[in-house]
Amino acid sequence: MSNIDPTQSGFAQLDPEPPKAAVWPQTLVGVGVLLTGVALAWGATGISSEAGYSGVGPNFLPWLVSVALTICGAWIIWESRTGGFREMDASESEPCYWSGFAWVSAGLLLNAGLITIIGFILSCTLCYLLAVQGLRRSKGQAGVNSPRTWVIDIVTGLLISAPVYWMFTKFLAINLPGLTATGWI
Repeated sequence: MSNIDPTQSGFAQLDPEPPKAAVWPQTLVGVGVLLTGVALAWGATGISSEAGYSGVGPNFLPWLVSVALTICGAWIIWESRTGGFREMDASESEPCYWSGFAWVSAGLLLNAGLITIIGFILSCTLCYLLAVQGLRRSKGQAGVNSPRTWVIDIVTGLLISAPVYWMFTKFLAINLPGLTATGWI
């Protein structure tokens, strides 16, 4: 046997295997995505497939998303089990910002809990406000606690949620929870 350096011999050097501890979290992410896709497919079986507008039934989108998630989950598992995420540099990863996660989670949970009480527009505005605050804080933006920033986020949330509400209720005749019986708020 000769002492040939593989980098000098013209052969591409194979990526070294990642440590076993790094493979399991990646595999668990893949399993989670795969199981989410399977659960969504199971839920889609209970939705009517009767053709609606343009010949597309109401179960089309859930099936499309479930297939995409299942494929992505399987791919992530395959990637993790055959060497890990090869292009991921350990120095690129940042620690998790749990406070931002809490802000975004609070926005989503409050939206779900308050939508029938305060209506679609206000609950979605609150969700937007809390999610943006969490994202701003995670990036360390200056002035995140200033009243001006809060007002801008509230107005932006209203400017997004109100047209969405009116489009669904007035143009598409889909009932969303409102604050008043008029259908405008």
